[in-house]
Amino acid sequence: MAAEFPEKLKFLFSPQRYKVAYGGRGSGKSWGFADALLILGATKSLRVLCAREVQNSIKDSVHRLLKDQIERLGLSEYYTVLDTEIRGRQNDSLFLFSGLSNQTVESLKSIEGVDFCWVEEAKNVTKRSWDILTPTIRKRDSEIWVTFNPDLETDETYVRFVKDPPTNCTSVEMNWRDNPFFDQVLETERQDTLRRDPDGYENIWEGKPKRVADGAVYAKEVSALYNDNRVRAVPYDPLLRVHTVWDLGWNDATSIGYFQRSGSELRLIDYEEESFVTLDQWVARLEKKPYRYGFDWLPHDAQAKRQQSSGKSTQDILKALGRKTKIVPSETVENGIRATRMMFPRLYVNKDKCEAWLECVKRYRRDINQRTDEPSGPVHDKYSHGADMTRYAALVVDKMTNDDNVKRPPQPRIASFGGRAGY
Repeated sequence: MAAEFPEKLKFLFSPQRYKVAYGGRGSGKSWGFADALLILGATKSLRVLCAREVQNSIKDSVHRLLKDQIERLGLSEYYTVLDTEIRGRQNDSLFLFSGLSNQTVESLKSIEGVDFCWVEEAKNVTKRSWDILTPTIRKRDSEIWVTFNPDLETDETYVRFVKDPPTNCTSVEMNWRDNPFFDQVLETERQDTLRRDPDGYENIWEGKPKRVADGAVYAKEVSALYNDNRVRAVPYDPLLRVHTVWDLGWNDATSIGYFQRSGSELRLIDYEEESFVTLDQWVARLEKKPYRYGFDWLPHDAQAKRQQSSGKSTQDILKALGRKTKIVPSETVENGIRATRMMFPRLYVNKDKCEAWLECVKRYRRDINQRTDEPSGPVHDKYSHGADMTRYAALVVDKMTNDDNVKRPPQPRIASFGGRAGY
């Protein structure tokens, strides 16, 4: 059972509640985790759960990887490989395979006796899945092993195990140069990626998180926001009106952006999104903020009469609650996206209050036809509401005025408030 391990993976053989390896392609982290578990399972009876966020069939799991490593390590006399599990021949070791996305607290009770849980391709694991899984792996001295190639730095797994790791956790970054088995085939692939896709290379091979999601509609625009240092501290200016722009929802979130305009500049100073909040509750929230408001800009359907509100429209209700409202012109989604692209260079974003909005525009993407691989309309998901609000803002940005008879003294442009160093 002799096996060579990368120096960075030797911690796998020391007790630790969480063991994490993340990084780019060709690092050997999955091979190393598989080898370590197989060696441990051959020497003593272990119950191992191999999990990932989605497992539609055993082909989606690490079953094949473990099977190949059993043969490579010469461990066939220790294991019997079955169609859906792997069993120890000389002890009661057992490797099980499961997806997490369709599990509940109750359905996971059957794995409470697990000694090791290995979560592979963990970048896709949601907060819900982690919150269900981690307290379920509760056997004395049980361990949770995690491997993944990072996607966005705001993904749940990256935040949970890299940016803010839990107690009793070892988390190591592994890349191609840490793999003693890195061969010429992989080196050729690495060099090809560096030549063909220099922008993607850092994520693919060096394991650096991406700034925006693959296929994001506003990928270039969001990158420019950061490169130009327009995601920064953007304080409320009491001499400018605050205009709110709404994307309405109930089960889906209502999203509200708080904008101030100074000349050609547009400042997103605040952002909120939440489901199941009534209009009167939203108005109460708005009025608690220390802002001088202009107009509430509402989507076109806010004019529609609604039976559940005694025949009143959203606009009617907000007006009755004392708000000054205007309706965003009706436009196609594609025209709105084009307007948003034109607006982005004018936009400054308050990093302290707009993190949720940044997530929306980083992840707002088009649906991809699985048969033709062609993009179509934007995906409707939890990130689309903030993006829709932004699209509405782009259609009325030049109508966000500060007409209130307040004489505003000349002010420097926001870009000159200290340049790239910030305010």
